[in-house]
Amino acid sequence: MAIPVIDICNVHRVYESEAGFMHALRGVTLQVARGEMLCIMGPSGSGKSTLMNTLGCLDTPTLGVYKLEGLDVSQLTDDELAELRATRLGFVFQSFNLLPRATVLNNVVMPLIYTGTPRSQRKELATRALAAVGLPSAYFYHKSNELSGGQMQRVAIARALVNDPAVILADEPTGNLDSATSDMVMKTFFRLRSEGKTIVIITHDPEVAAWADRIVHIRDGKLLTDEEEREIIARTGGRGRT
Repeated sequence: MAIPVIDICNVHRVYESEAGFMHALRGVTLQVARGEMLCIMGPSGSGKSTLMNTLGCLDTPTLGVYKLEGLDVSQLTDDELAELRATRLGFVFQSFNLLPRATVLNNVVMPLIYTGTPRSQRKELATRALAAVGLPSAYFYHKSNELSGGQMQRVAIARALVNDPAVILADEPTGNLDSATSDMVMKTFFRLRSEGKTIVIITHDPEVAAWADRIVHIRDGKLLTDEEEREIIARTGGRGRT
C-alpha cells in the first residue's frame, strides 16, 4: 500500500494563555493520498487554521503524530523543519504575499535562492513553474503590483510549485478574488492535481470546495464523521469533483 503524503493520527493542539487553556485540535486523524486535492472547511474558530499550520510544519502538535511522506516531523530539529518547509511544502495565501516591486520572475525565483539552487538553474525552473500555472511569458518581467488579482495568485501558485514540493497548502486562495477570477485560479489547481500534485485547500466557499476530490469539515477542533459531512454537503450543495 502506498504511503500517504500526509498522515496525522490523534493530533491535539492545546494553547495556554492568560484566559486559560484552549483546545484547538481534538484528536484529529487524517490521511491525504498522493495526487489528491483535499478541501478543509469550517467556521471561524473551528481549528482549521491550526490544522493548516500543523500540516505546514509551522506549529507542532501537543499530542499525536504527523508524518509527511512517511517522515515523523516531531523528530526533526528547527533547522530540519525549516528545510522541510522550504523544499517539501508550498504555501499559497489569500493575500498573495508577493514582493510588490519585484518582477514576476524574481518573485518565483526567491524560494530557489533560499534552498541553494544553483543560479544557472533558477530562471529555467521559475519559467517552468510559471508555464505550469498558465501565465503568459509577456508578464514575466512585469512587477507583481502591475498584475490583476488572478494573475498575482497564479504567480503565488508558481512560487509554491518551484521547488517541486510534496504538498501545496492553500489558505483561502480565492478569498480576495471575484467569482470569475476565483474559477480561473481553481482551474489552475485542478490542472495541477490532474498532473499528480497533492493539494490541500482551506476555504469557506462551497463553490471552491466543489473542485476537490474530498471535503472534510472541522468543528470545535474535531473532524466530523462521514454522516455529518454528508449532511453539510447536502445542505450547501457542494460536491467533490473527480
